Amino acid sequence: MTDNDRAEIIERGMRCLFDHLGPIETEKFISTILSKRFDYTQWRIEAFGNETVHELNENAAANAREKPFKPKRKQIKI
Repeated sequence: MTDNDRAEIIERGMRCLFDHLGPIETEKFISTILSKRFDYTQWRIEAFGNETVHELNENAAANAREKPFKPKRKQIKI
């Protein structure tokens, strides 16, 4: 993976966080994962078991249809 690939992934991830959490919750999320030893691989196994990416996507899409995201407060455009 090149530095450009990493930068693009970080940019897309930050945009996703800001779009769905807003700036304050995004900052809280980032500070939480940076302040603790966080093993993403272990977390993923515990959270999703052996589900494939395709299964995760299908489940997420079904959940989004059943429970569309509604922010608790007005989101600030950045």
